[in-house]
Amino acid sequence: MTILVTGAAGFIGAHVVQALLAQGQSVIGLDNLNEYYPSQLKRDRLIALCDSRDFELHRVDIARPEDVLAALRGRKPKRIIHLAAQAGVRYSLENPAAYTEANLKGHFCMLELARQFEVENMIYASSSSVYGGNSKIPFAETDQTDDPVSFYGATKKSNEMMSQSYARLYGIPLTGLRFFTVYGPWGRPDMAYWIFAEKTLKGEAISVFNHGKMSRDFTYIDDIISGVLAALARPSNSLGLSAPHRVYNLGNDRPEMLMDMISCIENGVGKSATKAFEPMQKGDLERTWASIERARSELNYNPIVGLQDGLARFTDWFKKYHRESDLTC
Repeated sequence: MTILVTGAAGFIGAHVVQALLAQGQSVIGLDNLNEYYPSQLKRDRLIALCDSRDFELHRVDIARPEDVLAALRGRKPKRIIHLAAQAGVRYSLENPAAYTEANLKGHFCMLELARQFEVENMIYASSSSVYGGNSKIPFAETDQTDDPVSFYGATKKSNEMMSQSYARLYGIPLTGLRFFTVYGPWGRPDMAYWIFAEKTLKGEAISVFNHGKMSRDFTYIDDIISGVLAALARPSNSLGLSAPHRVYNLGNDRPEMLMDMISCIENGVGKSATKAFEPMQKGDLERTWASIERARSELNYNPIVGLQDGLARFTDWFKKYHRESDLTC
């Protein structure tokens, strides 16, 4: 059965497609290959996928439903993994219109597609950013999420509310996954761990916000993929809910201090970083910590990769990637 994956050239999306192909699935990928960060990285992620006869990629903006339907050419996938979105907390302060288009309109268009196709299951990407100003630790899915500190977080919370409405009104099985600081090979160059590795290798100073007094629930990409696949295998309409919509935290249940992360990066690249300590940035959070009891119980989700091991894998890949300049798809 063909699976539709949006954001297929993204960090998580490309890993999801690779995992699905390894299972013998047929995948249609959609991605607009935008320039939020260099699109060459997105093309490079696709290299391992290009030769598969079970994968096809279409350069499509999901906020344009007519283009999505044209790419599908009459096919109606019954399972959707919707990962396409405008990412970045800080960028949402500078360009909120991009988030309105991609995250709000784009998500609405995918919900409409799911309704039209009468899908059996749709998974979509939410974010730990929905917890906003929540002071309760660890963050649980039952906590209030009505105080976003970034517009990005507000759009992701809006996605969850739209999904709840569609599930109740139309009976569409929907599952939202609140990702917590995903990292690993083929990651995003706007993320702190990538920026730190790149600047440290170049001998440039890194900006350490809130004077290093921050912690994150870093989650390795392989653990995230296991959670996505588990959610795909268990549609929310199997849970006996009044509306078939379920939200899960996918984190590591182990917050790590920012300074410890920097030490792991330094060890991985073999150089000490020059650190510029700065105050907290607007829209940022001092700490995140995922309660994953719901995902453990209902999805058998069990993250296994710790930060030291995960960042060692990332820096090994990072140094190799930057030595290879002839990657083309």
